[in-house]
Amino acid sequence: MSPPSPTAAPAARHGWVRAAATVLAALLAMGTVAALGLWAAGATGLPDNAFPRVVAATVVTAVGGSVELSGNAGVLAETHAGITVMPLSVTLVGALVLAEGFLRPLRHRAVAEVRETAGWAARIAVLWLLALTGLALGARQTFAVDLGNGVLGAIGGLFGAEPEVGFTAQVPLTVLFGLLWLAGVLVPALLVAPGAPLPARLPRLRESVRPAAYAMVVLLLACVVVGLVVALVTAATRGHPADHFAVILLGLPNLAWLAFTIGLGATWHGRVDGPFGLPVPHLLDQVLRTPDVSTLNVGTLAEHDGRVWWLVAVDAVLLLGAAFLMAVRSPARLPAWRHALHMAVALVLTVLTVCAVGRVSAHYGLSLLGIGNVGGGLSGELLLTPRLWGALGLAAGWGLVTGFLGALPAARVRRRGEGLSAQAPSAHFLPQPRDAPPPRWPGGAPGHGASPR
Repeated sequence: MSPPSPTAAPAARHGWVRAAATVLAALLAMGTVAALGLWAAGATGLPDNAFPRVVAATVVTAVGGSVELSGNAGVLAETHAGITVMPLSVTLVGALVLAEGFLRPLRHRAVAEVRETAGWAARIAVLWLLALTGLALGARQTFAVDLGNGVLGAIGGLFGAEPEVGFTAQVPLTVLFGLLWLAGVLVPALLVAPGAPLPARLPRLRESVRPAAYAMVVLLLACVVVGLVVALVTAATRGHPADHFAVILLGLPNLAWLAFTIGLGATWHGRVDGPFGLPVPHLLDQVLRTPDVSTLNVGTLAEHDGRVWWLVAVDAVLLLGAAFLMAVRSPARLPAWRHALHMAVALVLTVLTVCAVGRVSAHYGLSLLGIGNVGGGLSGELLLTPRLWGALGLAAGWGLVTGFLGALPAARVRRRGEGLSAQAPSAHFLPQPRDAPPPRWPGGAPGHGASPR
């Protein structure tokens, strides 16, 4: 029996303790960001010590969980409410921490068995679902709605109408969508990370999927970095820093990726009415706060501020950089038109994801004695939805053009490992066990009348 190769990679140590540490680190990071953002938004003043439960509900929605709003206003009144929104700052932090913990024990290895990787992911999934279940059970609270001292308050007191509104996390849906969210983090992490091993049966993923996935992740993170710089400059120059930090800690990717799609030419429909929403750029609030549903694109925004056209230029630079990065990390033999197709498909999937997670829908209303939405401060609506097919078509066009242009300068850059990729590696270049025979050369061994070819 030959001894093991000295170059063999050590087995990864990823048991239940490491899985628990990974899940705990992700939840602590998400909870910290959510708590700081809600604190900056003034949520610490909520009654009945509700702040921890609101933080739990924010983390639940950040992983795609479902939080149902409910209301009760007595016999002669009723409330109606609903909310669909993901605080993507919390989502992004949790995804990065979870992906880092998942990949750390798998690094510096050439390949990994499917069974081994699946077992490691399953440990994280079990603990993740248990933690989400506990969060969902704790994310519930009821608040009383103050009708004020006016006529509305007098009517409410006369008829015993005491409006209440609350939220309750739906445990089954939270577990289901939380599991899908986890898969949406771990699978791309394996595809994107350069040092992460892929199963030996999937070699083509290294050549086609991994460079494109890596470029798209870098593109999205670059959008967030640009948005962060803009937000910090705005907070430093226009005052109200707490409001701006609330946006940064809760919804910065929401705004940054919305701006990215608008720069591509996509159209969104939205409306803001009533007391909903964190502070947003004045231009966005000006366009959305109208009696009817507004159209949000480069043209409508440019009617109020011509500097919006810079979004198109910024998108072009970011996309060309992502296309160049993708081409440099791809095999040198791929022609430019193949890079263009890869870029188009990757960008369409990226824009589809942004449109899916960037939707916002929230409403609340109070009806008293059959009068709908009474009280100006007791009702409101927040709506933001994309025109999906138009956005995907524009993404495909941008991907084809920038993918082709980005591949042209990449052709002059030497790829990693390009010198060895032109020929299949022979046994002479592979690590050999100590007791293995010397490599055999065509026509005989060197030094015995034959020369290597």
